[in-house]
Amino acid sequence: MVSKALDGLRVLVPRGGPWGDSVAALLREHSGVPVIAPLINFAPSNNVPALANAIHELKDGQFDWLAVTSATTVDVLTVSGVTIPQNTKIAAVGETTAAALTLAGHRVDFVPEFDNSGRGLVKEWPDRTPGLRVLAPQSNLADTTLSDGLGALGHEVLSVSAYTTIGMPVSDKVRENVASGRIGAILVSSGSVARQIAEQLAPLPAETIVACIGPRTAFDARAAGLTVQVIAETRTSESLVETLLEYVNR
Repeated sequence: MVSKALDGLRVLVPRGGPWGDSVAALLREHSGVPVIAPLINFAPSNNVPALANAIHELKDGQFDWLAVTSATTVDVLTVSGVTIPQNTKIAAVGETTAAALTLAGHRVDFVPEFDNSGRGLVKEWPDRTPGLRVLAPQSNLADTTLSDGLGALGHEVLSVSAYTTIGMPVSDKVRENVASGRIGAILVSSGSVARQIAEQLAPLPAETIVACIGPRTAFDARAAGLTVQVIAETRTSESLVETLLEYVNR
């Protein structure tokens, strides 16, 4: 049975692909109207030789841990044909990334329980053995929280650019619908998306609901100048939509 909770609320979904499709389906289940308008896309690494060398060392079993911070990184590993050796443990930043790893045929040894972010990975890091070698393939826009934090724990961290995050211009129609308030809510799935919203769509109408997937993304959205009304507790699309439902019906 379709819920009427969102009552036709038009919601901007800022990413396409499987994530955008799954979020759109969740919104439709609650009578929301998804508007899929990708604000970011992913291109190959801006340092291909460094990435290729890191993947070679990963296949060769030279890392104690692999720290994966996004499903996009999983895609890079898949395209590279990586089989992760048994002696290399795998940490995922959150359940969505863990699910992507599992779907790609990899095991997951650790997911932080309380904070699905690079900071959370460091804070809850399960292996305090000093001198471990950790590979951290991330976006070119990723900050140094993960590498610095694990380095402070005494580990040797190799942080490489696995892919490049690029902004995607939205159509004039989407921009007009946001400005007029016809789109009533905007989902924010990452700091990169928040910055694109600020650059392309701000200032937002006062009544537009900004819903962020987790506290870290909310922090980045506020840093970009956005007013945040909704923060999902966990970095999953289900939690994001559920938290938006609670806000709308409160």
